[in-house]
Amino acid sequence: MSQPVIQTEQLTKRFGAFTAVDRISFQVDKGEIFGFLGANGAGKTTAMRMLCGLSKPTSGKGTVAGYNIASQSESVKRSIGYMSQKFSLYEDLKVWENIRLFAGIYGMEERLIAPKTDELLTRLGFADERNTLVKSLPLGWKQKLSFSVSIFHEPRIVFLDEPTGGVDPVTRRQFWELIYDAADRGITVFVTTHYMDEAEYCNRVSIMVDGRIEALDTPGNLKQQFGAHSMDEVFLQLARKATRKAD
Repeated sequence: MSQPVIQTEQLTKRFGAFTAVDRISFQVDKGEIFGFLGANGAGKTTAMRMLCGLSKPTSGKGTVAGYNIASQSESVKRSIGYMSQKFSLYEDLKVWENIRLFAGIYGMEERLIAPKTDELLTRLGFADERNTLVKSLPLGWKQKLSFSVSIFHEPRIVFLDEPTGGVDPVTRRQFWELIYDAADRGITVFVTTHYMDEAEYCNRVSIMVDGRIEALDTPGNLKQQFGAHSMDEVFLQLARKATRKAD
């Protein structure tokens, strides 16, 4: 059995008296597409920031790619790719310039960047857009380019924070094809989303409610466990249960 590439134990983040992430424990295996689901404000992004080495936990433990997220955050950052919901591309640079810039940031060897850029542009069907300013691209194209740039250096893990927000259903499905392709190449995909239908595309999902993981399993097993026909129904049941607890 291979060592998990992400592992947490009682991971917690507090801001004063407010607990944003409350003692979450889980693990993610190599090449897995792991969905981190929950409503806006559930604590997903805060948890992801800790896993990416961008925010130190208040308590608990976590490792990513074998590195401690609290004490080895720089090593964590060098081992991962990251794509935010607002896209990290520079709008006033050309397509190829963005790829070149991020390849340098990720520390890729100079001799590999140019041929790999040509290969990527051909694979995405962007060869004719090589010299186009990114701000001129349609939103769906920006999204595909941003994801491709985030895994250009072949990281062990890529973190995607609400990557399909604001795009149409067809483009969302096309984006998930890119995710499957990355997973087939051995890249572990950790994706946060509040679109419950996207859970169906994941190998396993965790569902966060008010900072806690309230369910974690395959989509099929969760639907069976909750007697539900969709992941929306599963989430609704968990949300109702949390409301009753609060009352």
